[in-house]
Amino acid sequence: MWFARGTGEPPGIGGIGGSFVAALRSDIGAKSLAVYAVDYPASSDFSSSDFPRTVIDGIRDASSHIESMAAKCPATREVLGGYSQGAAVAGYVTSASVPQRVPAAAVPKPMAPDIADHVAAVTLFGTPSEQFLQHYGAPPITIGPLYQPRTIELCASGDPVCSGGNDAAAHALYAVNGMTGQGADFAAHHL
Repeated sequence: MWFARGTGEPPGIGGIGGSFVAALRSDIGAKSLAVYAVDYPASSDFSSSDFPRTVIDGIRDASSHIESMAAKCPATREVLGGYSQGAAVAGYVTSASVPQRVPAAAVPKPMAPDIADHVAAVTLFGTPSEQFLQHYGAPPITIGPLYQPRTIELCASGDPVCSGGNDAAAHALYAVNGMTGQGADFAAHHL
C-alpha cells in the first residue's frame, strides 16, 4: 500500500491516509498490509516556482517504489492512494503519457504498462479538479486507461478542491464522512 498525504500534512500518510489504512486493514482481515508513505514535501506554497518540483518528487518516489515492488515481489497486489495534493501525485503516477505542455525531460516517464497488472486499486480522496489545477498552472490529471477500471475518486459535496464548492471544511472531513471506509471497501474488493 502506497499513500501520498495531503498538502501541509507532516511526513507520513496523514490523517486521511491513516483512516483509510485502518478501514482497509479491517476489511481485509488476516491478509498482510505493509504501508509506505510517499516521500515528498506536500508543500502548501502553491505560488513558489519550486512547487511543481515537490509534486514531481512525489511522482518519482511513488512510481519508483511501485516499480521496485512489482519487480521484487511480482505476486504482491499493490494499492495506491492519496489525499488532496497526494491524490494529484497518485493520479499523475497512473498517467499513460506525460501531460501536454510539460517537458518530458522534466518529469518521470510513465510507468511501463505491465506495472498496472500489479496495482489492484487506486483510491483518491479530494483529487484537485481540472479547474483547481488550472488556477495554479498545473496540467489536468488523466488516469491512465489501464488504471481506470480499478480507480475510485471520492469527492465530498461542497469540497472546493475537487468539486469547485465553497465548503472548505468538506475537504478535511474524509476521515469522518464515511468516504475513507468507502475507499477501503473498493480497494479490498479489488485485492
